[in-house]
Amino acid sequence: MVYTKTVMLDSDDRKITFHNVTDEVKLAVKESGIKAGIINIYTPHTTCSVGTQELAFDLSVSGLETLQQDFVEALEKIMPDCKREGIYLHPGPKAIAFAAEHDEDLRGCHNTDAHLRSQLIGRSETVAVLDGAPDLGSFGNVFLIDFDMTRARKRKLRLTVIGE
Repeated sequence: MVYTKTVMLDSDDRKITFHNVTDEVKLAVKESGIKAGIINIYTPHTTCSVGTQELAFDLSVSGLETLQQDFVEALEKIMPDCKREGIYLHPGPKAIAFAAEHDEDLRGCHNTDAHLRSQLIGRSETVAVLDGAPDLGSFGNVFLIDFDMTRARKRKLRLTVIGE
């Protein structure tokens, strides 16, 4: 049996957004009626990732949980935020022209850091379903992470439960 569901999320402007989607994942498994199998959690957006992590509870001054802030800062060291032109080769003149033809503003083109981070982390997670629930361990939570800080926007999360 296969069950699919799409969840829509609103990401913030000018900061990395962590969406805790654990409740949505649990609900999809419950709605599916599947007792044993897998759930795939996927985003089609090339500037987003899906990952699992425990809650940190404490907040940094940025408003992110401390584990999230540590994660952002670790990525910043290897893939700096695209705060000005010339940090990365992308976007070049052809990419900027393509974006303009598709009603993308110049600022929106300068999200190379988000694309690289998404590619490194990945856009999906697959979790075992046991006894009708996702097997996330004692403290596991599922997050959609939107790395694109160029503007607020709606994001899609696709949940696919497969099993019996």
